[in-house]
Amino acid sequence: MDAGANFDSSKHSIILIHGSGQSHVVWSLTAQYLSDQNFNVFAIDFPGHGNSDGESLKTIEDMAIWLEKVINKIGIRELSLVGHSQGCLVALEYKDRYPKKVKNIVFIAGSYAIPVNKSLIDLAYSGDMESLNLMMKWGYGNSKQFIGGNPLQKILNSSREVREVLAVDLIACNNYKNGFNAVKNINCPTFFIFGELDKMIKIEKGKEFASLIPNSKIHVIKNCGHMIILENAFEMREKILEFLKK
Repeated sequence: MDAGANFDSSKHSIILIHGSGQSHVVWSLTAQYLSDQNFNVFAIDFPGHGNSDGESLKTIEDMAIWLEKVINKIGIRELSLVGHSQGCLVALEYKDRYPKKVKNIVFIAGSYAIPVNKSLIDLAYSGDMESLNLMMKWGYGNSKQFIGGNPLQKILNSSREVREVLAVDLIACNNYKNGFNAVKNINCPTFFIFGELDKMIKIEKGKEFASLIPNSKIHVIKNCGHMIILENAFEMREKILEFLKK
């Protein structure tokens, strides 16, 4: 869960929050980079994901509550939240519930609402591995970048995991309704990173999200889709660092 040294209370802490069906591994290029810049960096696995035991949490609200327990256990008093996709909803809900702890937020390929196609939910809920291909087809800017196999298939190895992890996450995203209210309460520095070719969170929808937060900043990565953390981690992490150091 921790990249680099163990928790050092003299350093600022960053929590990296993964998207649906994913785990800390999607942050591998980013976590070490930020850790090398003298931050405490925690790329977390939600229950049932990656190295975390237990069942997947069924709501975004439950994920935010669980995250607070983790943060308290580590001993973090002030932090930056960096969320990708579903992780943006969790960051939103966390900030709404525990506003005093959050210094700033980075939303990557996110919105305040992420409705999910019913066919995709049904496919994942039945444990159909084709749901992973469908997600990546929609997730990547263009198919030529889809090199080295489907990254989701390296995280979710079985029909059971697709059903018990991915499907549960997709339903949680689809059912989350507090986002629009939570956005109105954000008063900390906020940075948005979008993919120019994102088919899941269209650029117009992303910019509408950003417009709801006063003085927020936006960066658009060219020729990039929804999976920014994998498609262009280098530009993304440099922009995150630039924002965090301001």
